[in-house]
Amino acid sequence: MQTNVHTSGTNEAAAPLFFTISLAQWSLHKKLFAKELDNLDFPAVAKNTYGISVVEYVNQFFKDKAKDEKYLAELLKRCNDNGVKNHLIMCDGEGELGDLDAKKRMQAVENHYKWVDAAKYLGCITIRVNAFGTGSAEEVQKAAIESLSKLGEYAAKTGINVIVENHGGYTSNGEWLATVMKKVNRKNVGTLPDFGNFCLKREGGQLWGTPCIEEYDKYKGVGEMMPFAKGVSAKTHDFDEQGNCIETDYVKMLKVVKAAGFKGYMGIEYEGDKISEDEGIKKTKALLERVGATIK
Repeated sequence: MQTNVHTSGTNEAAAPLFFTISLAQWSLHKKLFAKELDNLDFPAVAKNTYGISVVEYVNQFFKDKAKDEKYLAELLKRCNDNGVKNHLIMCDGEGELGDLDAKKRMQAVENHYKWVDAAKYLGCITIRVNAFGTGSAEEVQKAAIESLSKLGEYAAKTGINVIVENHGGYTSNGEWLATVMKKVNRKNVGTLPDFGNFCLKREGGQLWGTPCIEEYDKYKGVGEMMPFAKGVSAKTHDFDEQGNCIETDYVKMLKVVKAAGFKGYMGIEYEGDKISEDEGIKKTKALLERVGATIK
């Protein structure tokens, strides 16, 4: 029976959406870093607190557990007990896939193998990687193409996708990243368009943490990445009184996503600091349900 009750709690939205909502673990990074929430409890929290049945992990919260089968088995059991599906693992801190040094680049590729294996064990279909590097746009692009081709080849053996997020530096240039994808040209290598990470340059040349001084057009960038998308990150920071995202026009953005024929997972990634993580997740879910239902 369908109801018209709109909720950001434990009930699913009545209106059909063209995407499926998932919860990115980064939405709870403050609680996780503060040890107020354990990684093993994340699936149950996603399902029981937010009514979300698909999750996206961040490797930082179980960094030393990639090869720990006992730990992974327990995590998988928690998922199964709560009826939660694992979608992807976001991988950070494993080296730069766009490193110009061939030896370091190959090491970075091999560092990701354990996460491909962990993803397979957990029933994920994808790992998210970074294509960072220091050098000219062309040099880093060439290096990233080589690395992603190699990593994609390894991941294909077990049916795992390797996707790159716009995550700062050259990767926040939609055209640059789309070119990487075209050159790699592998079915299992794609993108994770994030609505918010389009800063090309920050003060002091930092990747994060300082004010942005040059930004790429987010709607253009998402549009350029969508043909290769195997997931989407619905980034939010701040909301107005009507519950709309202040920094991103969700009607406009979801139209870009829909126009590409996307029907996959839309991961809630609340990253603001004016309201709690809990409230931010609920507001983002309500926003996706409300706006998503109007995009035909």
